[in-house]
Amino acid sequence: MKLATQPTVKTLGDYAYQAIQKHFKKTLKWEKSVKKDEDPEALHQMRVGMRRLRTAVTRFGLAVDVSKPVSDRNIGKIARRLGSLRDLDVLKESLENNYKPNLPRKEQESLQIAFTALAKQREDVLSSVQKTLKSESYKSLKDALDKWLEKPSYQPFASVTIQQVLPDLLLPEVSNFLLHPGWLIGTEIVDSELKVQKNWEPEKIEKQLTTEGEVLHNLRKEAKRVRYQMELFSDLYGESYAAYITEVKSIQEILGTMQDSAVLTEWLADVFKSELQTLPTLVSLLTENRYQSWQQWQPLQERYLKTETRHSFHLTILHPLSGVIN
Repeated sequence: MKLATQPTVKTLGDYAYQAIQKHFKKTLKWEKSVKKDEDPEALHQMRVGMRRLRTAVTRFGLAVDVSKPVSDRNIGKIARRLGSLRDLDVLKESLENNYKPNLPRKEQESLQIAFTALAKQREDVLSSVQKTLKSESYKSLKDALDKWLEKPSYQPFASVTIQQVLPDLLLPEVSNFLLHPGWLIGTEIVDSELKVQKNWEPEKIEKQLTTEGEVLHNLRKEAKRVRYQMELFSDLYGESYAAYITEVKSIQEILGTMQDSAVLTEWLADVFKSELQTLPTLVSLLTENRYQSWQQWQPLQERYLKTETRHSFHLTILHPLSGVIN
């Protein structure tokens, strides 16, 4: 007679170990290629791996006992270096693929000045990344994580079942996201209710982005943090949870497109100085890009300002799938 085996109940510590191991492995997988500057995709993947590793280490901080090199500050510093290089690759890719083909020949030729400046800037930042990946702080991080994964050390909360603490892990992040001041940009209070102001002319949107663009960019970063944390537990929830992850990702991407366009405009103004007027088509396309992103953003903004949407989000977090987790 075959005895039934008891399913394993996963603890907070189990989830912490799996997440840290997964994202550390991903980071290491791309390291060699990034050092050799072989493929922009390798840089992108390593940057994502490092960011998600940071999320795992910080969000599971109450469960794991890691040494000093595995700190939010140290991981963040390395991730930002990779990010600086990746941002330049995105900028170049955007100019080459999204804008240059739609420019008149004269503007395409003028754009070569930008590509030359970009190549020089990238050379400097690449050197900084390569130094970082050879630095003692990076080596210490890898050594400390190797040792921890071989012989993990935990804090008392690690032994608690994941379902018991899951809502408490996620709800503070969701609340920070929903209470971010970026949601209020372009709204007004009518009869004690927040209303999104619509049908703005491009000039008004540009003015708003000039004064409040940084706040929206910060909301984008908050969306990314929430998404990364939610994705750590996507197997413990159902369709409603997955739908919220998809929407948060859309918010992140739309605000990211808006920010990338603003950064590109600012960067071009710095490169061309007072001669940016020699690229009228490009400037017009960048403005149009921000206008279209704003149109995509407003329906999501409106949805997430509704009381029922916010309550539903919280209720979804409060109700993980029932039963024993295998």
